[in-house]
Amino acid sequence: MSIRHPGHRWPSLILLGLCLGYAITTVIALPHLFTLPILGLWLALAWGFRWGAPKQARAPDKVWPWSLFPLALWWLCIYVTNSYGRVDLSAILFHFQAGVTDHGGTGRILYAIVHTLVGLLMLAAFTWLVRVDHRWRLLEKVLVMFLLAFNPLLFGITRQGAAIVAEDDSWLDRRYVPPVIEKAPANPPNLILLYLESIEGTYADEARFGDAYDDLELLGQRGLVFHGVRQIENTGWTMGGMIASQCGAPLMPAGLMHDNQFEPLHHVVPGVNCLGDLLDAQGYRQMFMGGASLKFAGKGLFYQDHGFDRMLGREQLEKRLEDPEYVNSWGINDDSLLDMAVTEIRQLAKKPGPFAFVGLTLSGHPPYGYPAQSCYDRQGEFDGVNILYSVQCSAFLARRFIERLEAEGLLENTLVVVASDHLSMKNSAWQRLIEGPRENTLMMFGNGLPRGVIQREASTVDTLPTLLEAMGFTISSHRAGLGASLLSQAQTLVERHGLEGFNARLLAENALQQRLWKQADDMPPPTTAQNDTARD
Repeated sequence: MSIRHPGHRWPSLILLGLCLGYAITTVIALPHLFTLPILGLWLALAWGFRWGAPKQARAPDKVWPWSLFPLALWWLCIYVTNSYGRVDLSAILFHFQAGVTDHGGTGRILYAIVHTLVGLLMLAAFTWLVRVDHRWRLLEKVLVMFLLAFNPLLFGITRQGAAIVAEDDSWLDRRYVPPVIEKAPANPPNLILLYLESIEGTYADEARFGDAYDDLELLGQRGLVFHGVRQIENTGWTMGGMIASQCGAPLMPAGLMHDNQFEPLHHVVPGVNCLGDLLDAQGYRQMFMGGASLKFAGKGLFYQDHGFDRMLGREQLEKRLEDPEYVNSWGINDDSLLDMAVTEIRQLAKKPGPFAFVGLTLSGHPPYGYPAQSCYDRQGEFDGVNILYSVQCSAFLARRFIERLEAEGLLENTLVVVASDHLSMKNSAWQRLIEGPRENTLMMFGNGLPRGVIQREASTVDTLPTLLEAMGFTISSHRAGLGASLLSQAQTLVERHGLEGFNARLLAENALQQRLWKQADDMPPPTTAQNDTARD
C-alpha cells in the first residue's frame, strides 16, 4: 500500500501528535501524562486546517522532506534526554573514546530499539504528510531551520567548537593551581573514600523524599557535612565526578585535540597530578574497588595512571562470590562488594605505613537502582521501579560498612569521606529532584575533625583541597587544581563567579583541556606488566 493512501491520514496524524507530545514533555521535564492534551490540541488543529486533506488539494509529490535528518537528530536527543535527564555531549564523547564495553545498561537496549522503531514510523508519517499536503511542503523548509537551531545536541557541538575561537580560552587554566603537598603531618592518616553512585545530598529533604537518606544523616553526625556542593559541567557522570573530586578539575574529554581521536584511550588525564599521585609520593599504599568492570569508561586506566597499586572490579571480584549468580547487570551487588572491602581494608591495615582505599557502589544507579539482598531482608519487597528504595538501600549499606570498620578498630588514625560521585541522572523520582536546587553528598569524619555543618557554594572540584587539609596536609593558599578548601576562608569559583558563570567559562575553555591531556599522545600504551596490576 502506498504511503500516500488517504487511509493513512488519521493514524499518521495521531502518531505525529503522540511523538510531538512525548518530545515536548521530555525536553521541558513534564510528566508524560501531558502528552495526551498535546495530542488533543494537535488533532484539533489537524481537523481545523484539514492537514493531510486540504480543500484545494494538489497532486501528491513524491519528495523527500528536507527535515528528515533534523527530525532524526531530535529523536536521538529526545532518547538521550529521556534516558539521562539531559544531553551531555562531553559524557558521550568521553565514553566513546574511553570505552563503553562491559557496561551494565543492557536493560536500555530494548528501550533503544523501541525508540528507533517509533522514530522510523514517525519519519514515515511525516513524509506522508509532506507528500500529500502541499502546505506542509512549504512549511517544512522553515521547520528545518527551527529544528537545527534549537536541538540541544547541536548546542553541545556548537559550544565545543566555540572554545576553538573563544577570545579567552585559558581563563580557567590561569586559575588552575597544580596540586602540591607542601608539608605532611608527622603521622599521616589513612584514607577511606567511598563514592555512593548517584546518591546526591538532595535526598536529605524529607518533605520530598521521606526517610530514604536517614542512614546517611546519622552517618554525617560523626563529623562534618558539607552543603552546597553543586555540579558543574563535565562532572555529571561517574568518571567525571571522580576526576573532579580527585584532580580538582572537570573532565574535559580529549575530543578533537587528541591525535588518535578515533582510537581508544590508553591514558586518562595524564597531564595533571591527582589525589593518587600526591598520596603515592607520600608513601601511601592505594587501592580502588568497585562492583562494575574496570574496563568501562577508563576507570582502571585512570587509577593505574595515578598512583594506585591495586584495582579490583567485576572481573576480579566475581571469582570470590559464594554464589556466582548473585550479581546484577552492572556487576557485584553492594552488600557483597562492601563485605569484600572490609576484608581488603583489614589487610591494608596490617601492613606498615598509611593506606588509601577508594570504593564505588552501584545500588543507586538510575533509573531504578540495584538494591542488594541485604536490603530486601531489611526493607521488604522492591517494586523494581522506586529509586527511593535503592537510595535507602545504599545509605543503609554505607552506614553498616562504616560501623563494621569502626567495630573492628579499623578507623583509628583514618579520615573517612563519603560522597556522591555525581547528581543522579533521570530516575523514577525525577520530578521531585528537579523541583529545586540540587547538591552532592559530601561528608568527612575522623582524624580529629569537629562535628558540624559547613554551608558553602562550591562544586566537586573543591573536594580535593578540602580532603587534603582534612588529612592534615599543607597545600599552597588552601588551593589545589581549580578547587579551594572548604575548611578555609579561600573563596571557591562558584562563590566568586556563580554556578552559571563557572559553567560558561568552562564551556569556552581550551587551555585547561590541553593541560589535562597534553601527554596522552606521547605516552606509550600500558604494557602487559602494567595491566597485571589491575588483576586480583
